[in-house]
Amino acid sequence: MSNPLFRKVLIANRGEIALRVIRACRELGISTVAVYSTADEHSLHVKMADEAVCIGPPQSKLSYLNIASILSAADITGADAIHPGYGFLSENSEFARLCRECNITFIGPSVENILAMGEKTRARQIAKDAGVPLLPGTVSAVPNVDAALEEAKKIGYPVILKAAAGGGGRGIHVVFNPTQLKGSFERASSEAGAAFGNPAMYVEKYCEHPRHVEIQVLCDKHGTRLYLGERDCTIQRRHQKLLEESPSPILDAKMRQRMGEAAMKLCKAVNYENVGTVEFLVDEKKNFYFMEMNTRIQVEHPVTEMVTGFDLIKEQIRAAAGEKLKIKQSDVSITSHSIECRINAEHPEKFTPSPGKITALHVPGGYGVRVDSFVYDQYKVVPYYDSMIGKLIVHAPTRKDAIAKMRQALDEFVVEGIETNISFHKKIMTNERFRDSNYDTHFLEEFLPKTE
Repeated sequence: MSNPLFRKVLIANRGEIALRVIRACRELGISTVAVYSTADEHSLHVKMADEAVCIGPPQSKLSYLNIASILSAADITGADAIHPGYGFLSENSEFARLCRECNITFIGPSVENILAMGEKTRARQIAKDAGVPLLPGTVSAVPNVDAALEEAKKIGYPVILKAAAGGGGRGIHVVFNPTQLKGSFERASSEAGAAFGNPAMYVEKYCEHPRHVEIQVLCDKHGTRLYLGERDCTIQRRHQKLLEESPSPILDAKMRQRMGEAAMKLCKAVNYENVGTVEFLVDEKKNFYFMEMNTRIQVEHPVTEMVTGFDLIKEQIRAAAGEKLKIKQSDVSITSHSIECRINAEHPEKFTPSPGKITALHVPGGYGVRVDSFVYDQYKVVPYYDSMIGKLIVHAPTRKDAIAKMRQALDEFVVEGIETNISFHKKIMTNERFRDSNYDTHFLEEFLPKTE
């Protein structure tokens, strides 16, 4: 009897998210195909999938970003769907389009959704038209530095230069005066061109002491749209998230509803399908402003799963297969707390990568503790990809309880042979400002000198 969802799913990714998708597929009775570079031959996702196909050498552009190789792997294994995970090709509209042309279901939003939200200025215009709050700024790219200076004068300094095609915290420059803007614009544009193939920049008012709060959305192909609460991602280093939690300590039920309804307006405006995340900045007066939308599953999705009880990967798969959502907005109730720490193979305070062989490993356990990871004892962490080797997630009745549980779990977490940031997370857990939720996105800049 054929599976009513998919017969076989290829996972176009690696690491913990590849394992996460494999496990969800197995629970749904779907066969899986792993793809891997030669550097990942001994990775756990290769061992756990039903089939595995080597797609190229270690460099990402020759393997995990090689669309032709991935589609060929899907063809030769007979996969009828591809899950892109996060990163790599997950928000690549061309990849999603080619999947559609090859009659392979892309487990994610539509090509049109990715195009609408992937170009930041276009997303800002859509948000503005939908009545979603925006920070003052341009809704189209500025053609040159003179235009940027003119816009900055209207907005008022400080402003932030952002790559129109940016993402992952890249292509961002904060400027406090015209002289600094002149020096930063060409450099930022050049960086954007190199990183994203698009040098276009836009200008936005810089919110000096914000919190970063994002709304998880889930939509089917039949017009049903839900928001599954929020995640607070304020603890960041150079716009890269290190720790996430749900719910946000600064939101109450009314504010959560207002932010959720704003996210729903955006989803309705583009007829959004599948999962996505609408990211907002929240200022000191608790005004919130649309930043961008990520048209994929997020690294930090487990904290939402823990507090809502919904398996987001399974919901992705069901939605992509055309099933109607069985969840109603009234089913979403958040009465507990979850925290996620990203465990990276890096020096805990210098933040330099630390590849190498893991000579001993002990992961924490117990009630309310979850570890999503792909490493094992004697596994060799390779230097070619992101340094994250796992995610430690805890779940408890209250934030105070979750912090206590995270401290205990971090104490139990042992990784030898390489450096990790476990000790750094321990220091965050004991920091008074973190425990009191009295911080903003600059927290690590102020916190770091005390740890050196």
